[in-house]
Amino acid sequence: MKSLRFFLCQSAALALLLAPGAAPAKGRAPTFDPGKLQELNQLLEDSTKRGDVPGAVVWLDVKGQGWGNHYGSRALDPSVQPMEDSTIFDAASLTKVLVTAPSIHLLIQDGKLGIDQPASAWLPEFTGGGREQITLRQMLTHVSGLRSGLGPGPAWEGYQAGVARALAEPLVAAPGQEFRYSDLNFILLGEIVRRVSGESLQQFSQRRLFRPLAMADTGYLPSARQRQRIAPTAREGAAVIHGVVHDPTARRMGGIAGHAGLFTTARDIGRFARMLLDGGKAPSGQVVLRPATVRALTAVLPPLPGGIRRTLGFDAASAFSDPKGAHFGPKSFGHTGWTGCCFWIDPEADACFVLMTNRNHPSENHSVKELRYHSATLAAEAMGAAKRVWSGADRLAASGWKSLEGKKVGLVTNQTGRTSAGATTLSALQAIPGVEVVRLFSPEHGIAGKLDREGIADSTDPASGLPVISLYGQNRKPTAATLADLQVLVFDIQDIGTRFYTYIATLLNCMEAAAAAHLPLVVLDRVNPLGGLAVEGPLPLAVDNAFVACHSLPVRHGLTIGEMARLLARERTPAVSLAVLPLEGWQRAFAFRDTLAPWVDPSPNMRSPEAALLYPGLGLLEFTNVSVGRGTVEPFNVLGAPWIDPAALARRLRQVGIPGVRFEETMFTPNASVFAGQRCRGLRFAVTDPRELHPVRLGIAIAQALYQEHGEQFQLAAVNQLLFHPPTLQAIRDRRPLAQITADWAPDEAAFRRRCQPLLLYPPLPSP
Repeated sequence: MKSLRFFLCQSAALALLLAPGAAPAKGRAPTFDPGKLQELNQLLEDSTKRGDVPGAVVWLDVKGQGWGNHYGSRALDPSVQPMEDSTIFDAASLTKVLVTAPSIHLLIQDGKLGIDQPASAWLPEFTGGGREQITLRQMLTHVSGLRSGLGPGPAWEGYQAGVARALAEPLVAAPGQEFRYSDLNFILLGEIVRRVSGESLQQFSQRRLFRPLAMADTGYLPSARQRQRIAPTAREGAAVIHGVVHDPTARRMGGIAGHAGLFTTARDIGRFARMLLDGGKAPSGQVVLRPATVRALTAVLPPLPGGIRRTLGFDAASAFSDPKGAHFGPKSFGHTGWTGCCFWIDPEADACFVLMTNRNHPSENHSVKELRYHSATLAAEAMGAAKRVWSGADRLAASGWKSLEGKKVGLVTNQTGRTSAGATTLSALQAIPGVEVVRLFSPEHGIAGKLDREGIADSTDPASGLPVISLYGQNRKPTAATLADLQVLVFDIQDIGTRFYTYIATLLNCMEAAAAAHLPLVVLDRVNPLGGLAVEGPLPLAVDNAFVACHSLPVRHGLTIGEMARLLARERTPAVSLAVLPLEGWQRAFAFRDTLAPWVDPSPNMRSPEAALLYPGLGLLEFTNVSVGRGTVEPFNVLGAPWIDPAALARRLRQVGIPGVRFEETMFTPNASVFAGQRCRGLRFAVTDPRELHPVRLGIAIAQALYQEHGEQFQLAAVNQLLFHPPTLQAIRDRRPLAQITADWAPDEAAFRRRCQPLLLYPPLPSP
């Protein structure tokens, strides 16, 4: 691997060259995690060696300190040329957010434009067929109703010809009704900048943006001198596109357009991002954008149709949001470009991530979606934008627990009983002086978490040779005989924050058995993957299955497993001798992706943190006559049935408006469970913001929509097998609005919060 190049941001006069793990410059606190930087380097090196991309340049900036590196080749055709930090890239659609959107906001700042005024105020030709209703806001957020780009037609050439074609485009949807990412919006916004300012986009952006920010390698129509540093794009006929814009429409328009045409470097984008993070100031102190303008440009807006999240210019959560990775927060934003460029900014972490590639050189055959996602994830971890949280098992492994020394222990666990480093909780216990783990106890799905059936028998753990007592077989509670020779019982299982997930019932059964045997119980705490702020859903009524409603809990309870034990101890098993080894570093606002905790599937069909976030809602429907994706590669991310009309279902859900999630029509064929082997039509769901998602409300909204669209063909009554709240189902039959239904839950939710308040181990974050 080439030597790693770490170069500091504007405060440093010279680049600082370090190898991974080397000490930082004297007097400078380390900012980046060397191990994660090494992983990021390896990922990008491997990608270039495999040929996923010819080469890449990455730039990270956190709190004003920067780091960058380059990989692979700038060019492969017609000759191989090495990638450099200073390589200039065709930025493609990054033009929209580096030039056009900020230029519009500058003119609003100057008092020359109004965000909610119709575009026709400055484009009088843009009328007829509803076009006169389109506002600048709708164009900046891609809900104008225009199609994605200029369609085929007679040959044309020139900037004005391109604008004229865009002005003549008919609408394909009413303004504000559908999200459709569209180059036409930004072609026309660019023309508005030209007409209002009296300058071309090239002149205006250089004067107001790039020169103040010292972005010397950024602009339209690069010079012959810059050409030698430009990464080429695709081959067209006998020639490789090099030094001219790849986008065909922008090229026909002469290389200057609002949607594409800009050339830039990773470092220049870093300067632009730092300006936004610094409230609009350039390194020189010059105000490029006023703070209010920065907020207007970058604030994440309420969900658009389809659950899409945008700012007034940037992407925030959509199908294009791969550079958000697993960790950048709900206030983060960025953009991608067709040629393989992207950047993402997280104001909460004061950080940005830039990845520049020419993935479409020498052909369009390569995708960078996965590379963007995994690079962004590692970048966030390297910059500290992801939070390190230590589980109870981590703390046990680090320092032991004196009260366990010399004890005979029973361990209730499964495959989730591991430290962040991957060691088992069993090994952590066995490392404590004098501890003898006598036997293991396993919940539903068995000790390895792979069994998906009723009636799991006792067994032997193949790794340790210890006996495993099944708590999902003949007995669902440890018997007196299995506890008789123990001195302490330890519980370490990952829960997912949902009342009908059966590990809560197993915890309660263990607490009751421990109390009866006068045996101390230690719970090693783990994060709630849904976060710990929200409580959602009614308290159960008419319970006929105590294993999925073992206690009076809302569907989404907001407690960690340790806090749940404290609640159950107070309300169900006051005789138990309970101790909880708490988490370190966890806050109630954290969803799973906000931590660096490793994900281990808690059960065979709980395969991702996103599935866990959706489970309280989609899981409510799994006893009805719909598939929730069991028997597919994405359980609890899809829902469907052969009889569902997905377009109608999507339309009804959009009318309701569920924040924090987007969905799209899909088809799938499960190989197990409901409709095994049958083609199902339905929706695929993706979480856009864990903090805004209300999954129980989502589940009830889906049930409402299915009942309203398909009537008794949908088995509404079966929802009660997990909900246990007949009044909610009656309200659906009575066609009451979702807001009224969920308002009826409010007293239950408030009462539960009051019950839990004295028992919380991790108080809510203070109000700002």
